[in-house]
Formats: sequence, C-alpha cells, structure tokens
Amino acid sequence: MDVAFTERELDVMTVLWDRGPATVAEVRERLADPLAYTTVLSVLRTLEAKGYAGHAEEGRAHRYHALVDRAVAGRSALQRLLGTVFGGSPELLLTNLMETRGADAAELERLRRVLDAHASEEER
Repeated sequence: MDVAFTERELDVMTVLWDRGPATVAEVRERLADPLAYTTVLSVLRTLEAKGYAGHAEEGRAHRYHALVDRAVAGRSALQRLLGTVFGGSPELLLTNLMETRGADAAELERLRRVLDAHASEEER
C-alpha cells in the first residue's frame, strides 16, 4: 500500500497515532502549530476521503481514528525517500543518517545486530 501525506496531514495523523481516536477539537489542541478548527476538519475529511482515517459519530461530534498503521505509513515514506532522494541506495541513506544524526556506541551496536539479523535472513 502506497501511503502519502502532506505535511499537515502527517501532523494530524501523528495526533491520531499518538492519542488514538479524537474529535476535531482534541486534534486541534494537540497540534504544535495552531490551526483553525475548520482547517483541522478539512484535513480530517481529506484523510477520510483518501481512506487513511475514519470516524464514528459521538453525539454532535465525530471521533476520528487512523485507518493506516504508523509502521505502514513509515515504510511507504521511507521507500519514497530512498527512491527519490537517495537513488535507491540504502547505503547512501544510512550514511547520510549517521552523518546527520550520529549514534552512540550502544545504538551502533543495536544497529549492527539488526543488520546482522537481516543478513542472516537473506542467506536463508
């Protein structure tokens, strides 16, 4: 499944992933950038039209919830980034990540274990 969000859509989806089902007002409260109620409502309706969010009626309000798993969205975004920015090269992506973010010794060891486990799976 190819999942693509605008920046605003991703902000709203992050609230739904972190908080769980929420009304427009509750989503609006959690956003870092203040947006008008109607803007948040519009983003939620767009996400719903794309099949990324749904809602349940709750009195006069709607309680919106994510229909796309955060991990699925992350994999889709990473595939797009890998293909467009890094020319399909996982090595270039990892090199840039380490140069930009860095990692302490413990994190590097965890990454080595993940890479070793992946290499072992590929050999099978």
